[in-house]
Amino acid sequence: MAVHKLVLDTIFDEELYTLIGIHCTLEDYRIAYLLNKSLEINLKRKPMDLDFNNGKSAYSVFEWKDHKHLRTWNLVSNICKREEFQDRSEASLFDIQTPVIKIFNLINEFKKVNYFLKIENDFSDSKEKYIINRILRIPQVVTAYSIDMSQLKSKNNLIFS
Repeated sequence: MAVHKLVLDTIFDEELYTLIGIHCTLEDYRIAYLLNKSLEINLKRKPMDLDFNNGKSAYSVFEWKDHKHLRTWNLVSNICKREEFQDRSEASLFDIQTPVIKIFNLINEFKKVNYFLKIENDFSDSKEKYIINRILRIPQVVTAYSIDMSQLKSKNNLIFS
């Protein structure tokens, strides 16, 4: 009996997607609206935020499933600001607790990026450039650029459904 051996050149665990970093100071709902308008997509806020560190940081996620082209678009916030009070063991009656703002990032390698646009099912380079140019036409966007997946150490943070 002959032995048949299959050799797989592709890795099935590796998800193909395009990742675009967006720098802007807009609120998440506002940038989602402007991206919908500019790219003619339909991003909607997911009911549950992306939760990390047992509730210490949460990131808003907007999603659109493009059934025509079999793509899923996600807009996810990279910055989570949280107000915490310092724990004082020697607090007196008149001590005033001052809040401390802690900043958490979804992807630590890109701390300056405000939002990531993740598009599953890879695009051609020309289509990716077209999308970036459309994003750059939004007046409130400072810059947008493609992110090389090999640069990311914490790419597992971008796995969500």
